[in-house]
Amino acid sequence: MNKNKYLRISTMRRELLVAGASLPALAWAGAVRAQAKPAKIARIGILHSASESGTEMQVKSLREGLRDLGYVEGKNIAFEFRWADGNYERLNEFAAELVRLKVDIIVTAGTPSARAAKQASTTIPIVMAVIGDAVAAGLVTSLARPDGNITGSSIFSSEIHIKRLELLKETVPRISRVAVLINRGNPALVTNLKEVESAAKLLKLALQQFDVRGPGEFDSAFLEMNKQRIDAVLVLDDPMLNVNIKSSADFAAKRRLPSAGNTALAEAGGLIGYGIIRGESWRRAATYIDKILKGAKPADLPIERATTFDLVINGRTAKALGITIPQSVLVRAARVIE
Repeated sequence: MNKNKYLRISTMRRELLVAGASLPALAWAGAVRAQAKPAKIARIGILHSASESGTEMQVKSLREGLRDLGYVEGKNIAFEFRWADGNYERLNEFAAELVRLKVDIIVTAGTPSARAAKQASTTIPIVMAVIGDAVAAGLVTSLARPDGNITGSSIFSSEIHIKRLELLKETVPRISRVAVLINRGNPALVTNLKEVESAAKLLKLALQQFDVRGPGEFDSAFLEMNKQRIDAVLVLDDPMLNVNIKSSADFAAKRRLPSAGNTALAEAGGLIGYGIIRGESWRRAATYIDKILKGAKPADLPIERATTFDLVINGRTAKALGITIPQSVLVRAARVIE
């Protein structure tokens, strides 16, 4: 064989061997590059009618729920917060901002924020962390099959308000005139109040409304209450009222009035607290977010109805008011604050 021809063949063999040997390395390098490609970060918009400082526990529960499902903030999930600080008129503006930011999901709390989100978009999935009654609010036609881009959890607040009123009457039978603290800027409460008034008649209670639409209106409402012959105070569920619940508890304590509201009211010094554990509804919202991010459609995710409620009695407040809590109420209490 020609010597030059032999050298050419040998060189070709070496080149083929080198090329063959490098294929696994190239494949490995490609796999590494594919793994190194950053994962998409899901952007979650939080639209809340209250303030950031007043909803820390709720947001913490949502974050914990997402973390348990494998989401790490900054790695595969990020948040865009919009707080209305009790000014419900800003909710439409904030909802529009979240739509422009092209968030993947909008999480709401309460009827006003859910409505604002629904008006801003009919395509971006909306998860209601908590709402009074999505059907009555006209947001969905059915709990079992919400026919749009919205789903989440409902608490049916009118039933809860009525239960608080019943507990108030059972605990303090002498009462006849009850002040109702309401935010009439929340249309859901206006609807709820009609049912509460019907229940009050059966309990032989007269209700008197006191409207508070922002944090700066509590003093004037309480001043007006002072002028009336009020026997007790009922605080309706509303994001703004809930965040400022201590103001209501403090007023009732100063006026030596028995009061009823959510569990936070009793913890703040009110007499009776009854309602859902709000942190749990926000943790449940994390499950909805996870399912939607994995491809589920809100219309196919039934709206859950809260079934677990806590009754909290503030024993210290009862003692200060000279009230003996009936045994029939105590046995139902999940907690008595001593």
